Amino acid sequence: MSDTATPAFSLLEQRAIRKITWRLIPFLMLLYFVAFLDRINIGFAALTMNKDVGLTPQAFGLGAGIFFLGYFLFEVPSTVILHHVGARFWIGRVMITWGLVSVAMAFTRGPISFCILRFLLGLAEAGFFPGIILYLSYWFPANHRSAVTALFMTAAPIAGFIGSPISGALMQLDGVLGLRGWQWLFLLEGIPALVLAFVTFRFLTDRPANAAWLSVDERDWLSSVIQQEQTVIKDSHSHSAWRALANWKVLALSLAYFGTSTGLYTIGFWAPLMIKGLGFSLFHVGLLIAIPNLIAIVGMVLWSRNSDRTGERYWHAALACLIGAIGMAVAARAGSSAFLAIAGLSLTAFGVSAAKPPLWCLPTTFFVGTAAAASIGLINSLGTLGGFVGPYMIGSTNGPSGNFTRGLYLVGGTLVVSAVTTVLMRLVVNRQTNQIR
Repeated sequence: MSDTATPAFSLLEQRAIRKITWRLIPFLMLLYFVAFLDRINIGFAALTMNKDVGLTPQAFGLGAGIFFLGYFLFEVPSTVILHHVGARFWIGRVMITWGLVSVAMAFTRGPISFCILRFLLGLAEAGFFPGIILYLSYWFPANHRSAVTALFMTAAPIAGFIGSPISGALMQLDGVLGLRGWQWLFLLEGIPALVLAFVTFRFLTDRPANAAWLSVDERDWLSSVIQQEQTVIKDSHSHSAWRALANWKVLALSLAYFGTSTGLYTIGFWAPLMIKGLGFSLFHVGLLIAIPNLIAIVGMVLWSRNSDRTGERYWHAALACLIGAIGMAVAARAGSSAFLAIAGLSLTAFGVSAAKPPLWCLPTTFFVGTAAAASIGLINSLGTLGGFVGPYMIGSTNGPSGNFTRGLYLVGGTLVVSAVTTVLMRLVVNRQTNQIR
């Protein structure tokens, strides 16, 4: 049974959606590519940085995850500010601050400075991802939203697919101009955010009404459809930011999103160290880590297109989470087998990536305006705390022999919780809908 109706596309709709997609999505993907690369490049830096600055596995896990504590603190206010001042200015401002901190990571001197800079990076980047999710709801009707959200979010696995070999190659610059390879990594991967910030100020359009690159009939059609979708949302919490934050649906979606974050960032932060532990060189680690990300890219797009075609969100998210959990179990049992390790990481990368777009289609079916901004910000801030918990669990359970098994099982367990939460939420929402009818 579908969750939303999927009407036939008119020629005007096809033309407008195609034009908006080509105008916005490639650029937003580029921005998220840079953002995600700056989040996870410590996974490659750790291959030599940890020894250079004296980071234990526990200290690295803490520092990798503490990013999300800073992210958590400013996520909701940053997303609400974006809703009021516009994406063009606010996204550009966010990129300047995170670019500066990313470059500063090259000057890490020990566990304390590592944790401080990671915390500041999270604080600087807060509001970027949920702000883009909110921004997409201004431009795309609900029956297109999962597919375009998936296209935007493929930038994360693309960052792993393309960025992993690049990061591995940059690590080879060790000793150039007296800098270590991991320092070059932070410097050269932090600068693009600063450059793209100024492009953002000129390129992004805040709202469809300001889009001179759309025809009048395209602007009118889009504004009418988005307005119609918002007016059918009757929940008393749907317009109030404070009431939305206390809504059980926000908390349920936060819990569902939590597991996907533990899985995603466990791969992003720890997979390079896991694969290197099997005896591969830095360059070959980069090539092997690209495999799960390639599978995630293709799988996310196809899975989300099916979600839009059927109009179903909950089961698409839940089943993907279960696939991710199975992948974690396979990786935990891999032992010295590189094939099983890559197979498990690939299943997890597909699962956590494919679950996210259907989940992100749900908040804007419950909330509009400032309430949507606040709810998306809170879901992301609470959910991405999984990015702290997952890497920290791996680090804290990683014994002297470098055994990742226990931590991988724990991360897989959070994905099972996400799947169960999503299914239960579907049952409750359907029951409430039937009661209203």
